[in-house]
Amino acid sequence: MQDDLFGDLIPQPVAKSRAKAASRADSAPSGNPDTAKVLLAPAAEAWRELAQRLPAQLRFGGSTWSYPGWHGLVWDGSYDPGTLSKFGLEAYHRHPLLRTVCVDRTFWRPLTVSQYAAYARQVDEAFRFVVKCPATVTDAQLRGEEGKARELNPHFLDPRLAIEHFVQPTLAGLGTKLGVLVFQLSPLPWGMIHRPASLWNRLDQMLAAVRDALAAHPSVIVAVEVRDPELLGQALVDTLRAHGATFCLGLHGKMPPIEEQLPVLRALWPGPLVCRWNLNRIFGAYGYADAQKKHDPFNAIVSEDLHTRTVLARTIRGITGAGQPAYVTISNDAEGCAPLSIQMLAQAVAA
Repeated sequence: MQDDLFGDLIPQPVAKSRAKAASRADSAPSGNPDTAKVLLAPAAEAWRELAQRLPAQLRFGGSTWSYPGWHGLVWDGSYDPGTLSKFGLEAYHRHPLLRTVCVDRTFWRPLTVSQYAAYARQVDEAFRFVVKCPATVTDAQLRGEEGKARELNPHFLDPRLAIEHFVQPTLAGLGTKLGVLVFQLSPLPWGMIHRPASLWNRLDQMLAAVRDALAAHPSVIVAVEVRDPELLGQALVDTLRAHGATFCLGLHGKMPPIEEQLPVLRALWPGPLVCRWNLNRIFGAYGYADAQKKHDPFNAIVSEDLHTRTVLARTIRGITGAGQPAYVTISNDAEGCAPLSIQMLAQAVAA
């Protein structure tokens, strides 16, 4: 039974109707008149019926929203990336299947309260953001421009830095539209992986501070994503459980396939699902550039991954069927076109 925890053995209550949530695009006011520069593609309306058949607790989204190749899928016309970056979110969030988005850019540079607030103004009250913590907190090493480690990061998992540079600005800027805080631990130095006591101690202290800062915001999910398979064990489970945090499924070549990561979620059950499907495994652990080259302009399924989609759909059904929330964000690097991947995954969940 444990092996099927997120499959058909979890009772499947009738999902709450998403008609109200899915129809928000019809009535949601624009937060800024300038955002009307980008409009939702008329073809997106064809996905509304499918959206209404999905569990109310489920939120799909992309890893960003600035791809011109989504013309006809999300955008009503051809726009340059700069225009989409500045004005596309308002149109993106009106798409029936896109109820969240992962703000990845925060990993490279912290955003200000005003920048977060600008995002919040472009979406309605039903939309939620997934936001990544800056690498200045979650990378154990300081890196050069090419990503090579230069020295150890003295502020790795620093509680004060995590609160001041990440938790507080996101809360102040996004308010009730903040859904998930993701702490992605970059690949660790060999010594820390094989002598992890200091890692768990640091993570324990940081998560305790984060939970205290979120005391008045119990709906915000705290998720930890790792990039070293060696960390998938009881110590991770115990640390996350101690602070009400969850494990973020990271689907890419650096980590094992989804079915080999699910035991961590089972050990934390009951709890939410946070999943970031970032890269098709056929490109290996460092194949983002190859995936971009093959998938550009990101308007078609080029590298289909039926296995991952099938297991992920079963996982989503089990977790949402038990009443738990699920946030699933997908990159163009997963199969070639995030909106189309989301459509096919939604069809699998609703089937």
